[in-house]
Amino acid sequence: MEESLDPPFVETYKNLFDTNILNEEHMNDLFMVEECELPLINLHQLKYGDKFEREECKKKIAKASREWGFFQVVNHGVSPNILGEMRTEQVKLFKKTFNEKMNIDKSLNFSEGSYRWGTPTATCLRQISWSEAFHVPLSDVSKGFSSLSSTMEEFATTLSELAQELARLLAEELGDYNYKLDYFKETCLASTCYLRMNRYPACPISPQLFGLMPHTDSDFLTILHQDEIGGLQLFRDGKWISVKPNHEALIINIGDLFQRG
Repeated sequence: MEESLDPPFVETYKNLFDTNILNEEHMNDLFMVEECELPLINLHQLKYGDKFEREECKKKIAKASREWGFFQVVNHGVSPNILGEMRTEQVKLFKKTFNEKMNIDKSLNFSEGSYRWGTPTATCLRQISWSEAFHVPLSDVSKGFSSLSSTMEEFATTLSELAQELARLLAEELGDYNYKLDYFKETCLASTCYLRMNRYPACPISPQLFGLMPHTDSDFLTILHQDEIGGLQLFRDGKWISVKPNHEALIINIGDLFQRG
């Protein structure tokens, strides 16, 4: 019998399927989603524009951060090649059998518990994340010698530079000048930063169970590369909206920790 690629969602949550039904109201909530385009910011102006263009770009970033908490950036300095290589390696990783993924920590020198799936504490269907992920501290990325590890290291290095630049800029826009130029580089240590790879298998029982539960990002700053399929949704002005994919852009999410004290 061929080993499954997917985690044993159905077997694990069988009791919840037996005792819970996704009611019609919840189904409508999931399907009634408008599509939108996030604020799009061209970082070319920030890097190569004149003084006026740089200031305008900073204001756009600050405005999008305050009003949306999300924005997209193009000309971000991350090459399409590394994004493509990262996606290829991620697909290869998730195509391993479930048992292989459960034991991947040893073969790739990842910290124990890097592979995660489902929601262990779920007590009803609405609490289930029908997803699997590798949640890897950046301090683990350089430990391996595989093509995945080298690609992850290049990807993480480039995105870390972008994250530090955006964090410094946002701190300036908040009026906080009481830090050194290299403050974020010195304080955002690899052990506190993560590279996360997500996969969302289809649920064979209910199409309404898909992806992550509604949540806020409890971290500082998230940079997301969204594929062409889409699926990212955010809650704004009392309603859910679906983010239209842009293959040239990276999505920036301002996390809960990024606030002025």
